[in-house]
Amino acid sequence: MGWAGVDDFAAMTLRPLGEAWIPLLLRAADRWRADTGLDGPDPDSLSKIAPLLDRVATWTARVDLTAARDAESLVELYLLDALPLSAFLSPDTTSVVDVGSGGGAPGLTLALLRPAIHVTLVEPRAKRVAFLRTSATELDCANVEVRRARSEELPPNAYQDAMSRATFAPEQWLGEGARIASRGVWVFLAAAEPPERPGFRVEHDVEYVLPFSGAPRRAVGFIRDDATR
Repeated sequence: MGWAGVDDFAAMTLRPLGEAWIPLLLRAADRWRADTGLDGPDPDSLSKIAPLLDRVATWTARVDLTAARDAESLVELYLLDALPLSAFLSPDTTSVVDVGSGGGAPGLTLALLRPAIHVTLVEPRAKRVAFLRTSATELDCANVEVRRARSEELPPNAYQDAMSRATFAPEQWLGEGARIASRGVWVFLAAAEPPERPGFRVEHDVEYVLPFSGAPRRAVGFIRDDATR
């Protein structure tokens, strides 16, 4: 039996934790509230995310789903960027697209937190698509659609709101999101300033800190000048 490579060994540190995810999720949500002054998900809503994290930990041993290599990093990845959208997407929002969804962060988490919103997860890689479809079925996410596609294959104005995490440079994503979304585009940032685009204005600008790593994070929600919420 040969030695596992460094990356293989790192992936083994992720494992299903069951209900042990919940204290980590609660701590992360508490930090979000402290940073933003906004309400976060209640414990019942957070408990729905634990089975998703178990599935990510299990699949990551054989499929490249995430760069997170410990429980804290996985909670940060799957929860924190979903919270601004969960907080600010209006009650009349019916469709959101997550482009380059990868392992489902943050789109699949958003679907769990806001089950009335139809969330389309767009991902070109077959193994990740298989994970997303299997997880959506096993988690009873009837509001999730998974498409194996690239962003340029999506029709214009096909969704009300669009988001993408770490797939495009911010200014590039704002342009592409503006093409496929009829109303708003969400851009996630680390330290950079938000991009600008004619015809769009910033509606929401939320700064927060990842609760375990301490890294700064920013979610900026753009809306068309002629759109209403």
